[in-house]
Amino acid sequence: MTSEEPRSLAHDLRDAIAPRTVLLVLGVLLLQLGFILSYVGAFHSPSPHRVDVAVVGPQQTVDRINALDGTPIEASPSPDADDARRRVLDRDVAAAYLADSGTLLVATAAGPALATAVEQVFTEVGAAQNRAPVVQDLVPPQAGDARGLTAFYAVVGWLVGGYLAAAALGIAKGARPATLRRTVIRLAAMVPYAIVSGLGGALVIDQVLGALTGHFLALWWIGAAITFAAATVTMAFQVLFGVIGVGITVLIFVVLGNPSAGGAYQTELLPPFWRAIGDWLPNGAGTEAIRDEVYFAGNATGGPITVLMVWGVAGLVVTLLASALRIRRETPTSPLP
Repeated sequence: MTSEEPRSLAHDLRDAIAPRTVLLVLGVLLLQLGFILSYVGAFHSPSPHRVDVAVVGPQQTVDRINALDGTPIEASPSPDADDARRRVLDRDVAAAYLADSGTLLVATAAGPALATAVEQVFTEVGAAQNRAPVVQDLVPPQAGDARGLTAFYAVVGWLVGGYLAAAALGIAKGARPATLRRTVIRLAAMVPYAIVSGLGGALVIDQVLGALTGHFLALWWIGAAITFAAATVTMAFQVLFGVIGVGITVLIFVVLGNPSAGGAYQTELLPPFWRAIGDWLPNGAGTEAIRDEVYFAGNATGGPITVLMVWGVAGLVVTLLASALRIRRETPTSPLP
């Protein structure tokens, strides 16, 4: 009877931690560092950049504002105060400046941080004439939405629900469905889930908390669209990349999407990279759609809703096509007689 020879530490490590596990852990580490880089990079030094402002006054005033160091404002002339006010309410511009009276028209419901930044810029503009701007808030947030963040956090909740539901199906039944029929069933299951998710979120936001009121149906269906987009995109990445697909979803929706969504700091206050991607991701599109619908009578919602629809349909189509191609590739062909 011979005693078992002691194994080396390296052998035990290989036995306890498979190379695939090491790669997954390294992927998590990179995702974590990306999270820190994205959030700190987006928020560490917010400053206005080319904020659209209508100016009622002589062209030389418009030119002087556009010549400010760093181009914080992109001023455009308006013929009168009524036109400037309309442009703010239509979401054509973020603010309006009436040069004769020194009045600054803002809409803090679109983002208090942006309104504050614009006010600071025009305080400096008025300092040359020893006149501080008189700020008039055309669209303040509702009482339950004092910081203007309800839309952003609602979108985060709906997105998380969408990609976790899709990820849970992948964990329970495999990231890649065995047949195309199962793929269709999974996608179809996300439709009622998204509808119930949108309904539940709208009930919480409107009826339970009173954070955003008076637009229950709009909140419901915007929430459903966000949830469905997150779910189908997650399924698409799972079919393409397996379990790693969930990490890619987190990269897009959490690491990149949240800081660029215009929540705490609006798009015009973010650095160039986050400013460029914000409107094209479901996070930013959903946040903007809710704000436009609740506070601005649905003005300018067409773009954000289109972005949500494109993500949802693209996720669905890619899931179906990738599943069909994979199943066809893995199905053995019968030999010729």
